[in-house]
Amino acid sequence: KQWYQRRVRGKKDKDLTPDRTIESLYEELVKEGILVQYPKVKISDYMGEYSYLGTTLRQANIEPMPSLSDVRRVITEYGILPMGSQTVHETAPHVKSIMIAGPHGTGKRMLVNAICSELGANLIDLTAENICGRYPGKAGLTMLLHLVMKVGKLLQPTVIYIGNAEKTFIKKVPKNDMSDPKRLKKELPKIIKKMAPEDRILFVGTSLTPWDADVKGLCQCYQKIVLIPRPDYASRYLLFKELILRNGGRLAPTLDLSSLAKISDGYTPGHIITAVKHVLTERRVQQLHRKPLTALEFVTPLARIDPIYKEEEEQFKAFYDKTTMGKKRQMLLKGDEE
Repeated sequence: KQWYQRRVRGKKDKDLTPDRTIESLYEELVKEGILVQYPKVKISDYMGEYSYLGTTLRQANIEPMPSLSDVRRVITEYGILPMGSQTVHETAPHVKSIMIAGPHGTGKRMLVNAICSELGANLIDLTAENICGRYPGKAGLTMLLHLVMKVGKLLQPTVIYIGNAEKTFIKKVPKNDMSDPKRLKKELPKIIKKMAPEDRILFVGTSLTPWDADVKGLCQCYQKIVLIPRPDYASRYLLFKELILRNGGRLAPTLDLSSLAKISDGYTPGHIITAVKHVLTERRVQQLHRKPLTALEFVTPLARIDPIYKEEEEQFKAFYDKTTMGKKRQMLLKGDEE
């Protein structure tokens, strides 16, 4: 308690709840659905292979998309390792916020859950839909953010999640959107800027359509922007292999995984999980000993799903090129060419 009082005195922000215990504040956030539970997921469960073609493509002046293995590594380096140790967090470069962008089914929320699971962190959900109708008005928003930051700092580590992060800085709010998506637009950058190295708090946003937002606002709020690509051949091969085994299947000579990985180009890990679960029902698993799996069985469920087309991936690349990190990367690449 004395340690907490010293910290509060050192802050300029006024304590709006000086007479309340941390337990009561925690309970209030849980009852309001702001502090939420999450499924336990290991970062190693985010499957993906290393891209061996990256160097070859760069030699041909083609900038490759990152592999799923690269995404897992970057999330570990920025989100998990510094937050896991107070000493490391205070001495390493201070990453306050990350935005994970990618098509539907690429595992953005899974990565958020993995960060929380690996750290044993509290998860606070400030998604626009989740806080809509809660703590109304300007005074209500001030109280909400006060509770979030006070609980977050006293019960570290804390991950603050913002789904559909682009909506906070969206250029034009759709008429049918009643969630007041721009509610945190002014306050969020201020809060993130005030965070000190001793605060083991990480803001993590996820986005399906980051190009809908004002890029300048997003870059002011999120220090690191991580793009998740469509899985390449090696990652699709690994996903099919591991998911079939995890769902009770067997790898028989009749199952041509290589062909399956080739024809599933454009499908995300989420799509592949759906297809595998559709095929490997309880009844089908019981029949495996007399009727081995074939690649053809997975074609029908995949055909019912729209893949991620190259044009959508190009949209993500074009968005990234407009960000601060993207511009720095382009300058570095031009320097290397010269």
